[in-house]
Amino acid sequence: MRTQVGIVGAGPAGLLLSHLLHLRGIESVILEAKSRQYAEERVRAGVLEQGSVDLLNQSGVGERMNREGLVHHGIELLFNRKRHRIDFHELTNGRSITVYGQQEIVKDLIRARLAAGGQILWEADAVTPSDFDRDQPRI
Repeated sequence: MRTQVGIVGAGPAGLLLSHLLHLRGIESVILEAKSRQYAEERVRAGVLEQGSVDLLNQSGVGERMNREGLVHHGIELLFNRKRHRIDFHELTNGRSITVYGQQEIVKDLIRARLAAGGQILWEADAVTPSDFDRDQPRI
């Protein structure tokens, strides 16, 4: 199989990279050692910084995150029996964090890639990059 870009790993980074490349007209194939079910069900971190939220929205995959995610404009810390509010919104010129499970981002990105005709090869064996110093690197 030939492609312009080979991506190892169908986690959030690999899936988003493939999606962004697609938006620029660059073909890619994602190779993932685990199953699709594993990728979609594995519980991961769930707090997104504003830059990540912005990128997901700008690339067209933030609809469900915007609907289901919980936006937080700050946090409260408690020490010496006193509450101390850290107001993200005020301290960062309107930026905030969003609580939205990373596995949900993975689901959204998988759907986007497959809807656009992207290729994700699940349960791929022996995924080893080679020949980087040649004209045709391989995975």
